[in-house]
Amino acid sequence: MGAKTLPTPFPLRLIGALAIDSVVYEEVEADESATGQALLVVVLSSLAAGVGGFGWGTASLGGILFISAVALVSWVAWAVITFQIGTRLMPESETRADVGQLLRTLGFSAAPGILRIFGVVPGATLPAVAITSVWMLVAMVVAVRQALDYRSTGRAIAVCAVGWALSFGLALAVEIFFGPKVY
Repeated sequence: MGAKTLPTPFPLRLIGALAIDSVVYEEVEADESATGQALLVVVLSSLAAGVGGFGWGTASLGGILFISAVALVSWVAWAVITFQIGTRLMPESETRADVGQLLRTLGFSAAPGILRIFGVVPGATLPAVAITSVWMLVAMVVAVRQALDYRSTGRAIAVCAVGWALSFGLALAVEIFFGPKVY
């Protein structure tokens, strides 16, 4: 009998997710106990977006909570859309994934979003949002490729790009119609 290996501790998983290490994404896909950790990453990333929003002039608790909520809803929309596109519209013959597997990997792909907190630094908001958004998109490609057992990175890019565009459009619409006015 082989020795059972212990799962990687959460801080190391977080670092691996930031480093876009496919081994970490494969591990959290298979580890059902990592669901809570993935949720924590998404919540921290969403809160960081709200706090980082200080740089956009939303220096109120209501503004922070609104931006955090939009970030969270956007992530959920992105995850649901990505699951549908990846498993129903663009699966490969080896694609075998359940919602939990994809949510865990996508949760960890939100890790770069935690760095959006640096948006509180005057003049750093736009770079923080831009850099972390691209970083999260790249991490999501790896997460999708691992969770959906894709051989093709191109297919994972296509799935993520369509999901990201649709969820970004939703977030933008919510912000325009319901967001705090920043003048």
